[in-house]
Amino acid sequence: MRGRLLTVEQVAERLGTSVRFPRRLISERRITFVHVGRHVRIPEGELEDFIAHHTTNPISRRHGRAGPDA
Repeated sequence: MRGRLLTVEQVAERLGTSVRFPRRLISERRITFVHVGRHVRIPEGELEDFIAHHTTNPISRRHGRAGPDA
């Protein structure tokens, strides 16, 4: 486990979503979480891994090639 433990609210703020989204990730077991008593926390490193894994890079266009209409 890496980094500090984040609340669901903190995760939602970092993702720019409502708290429903990280709660759904937790209920569907799509992100690693920790039970601290009755509370649920997400390790900061796991959130970073989740973001990195779900990041899509843009498609680069090749210059100098004629398209199908050229």
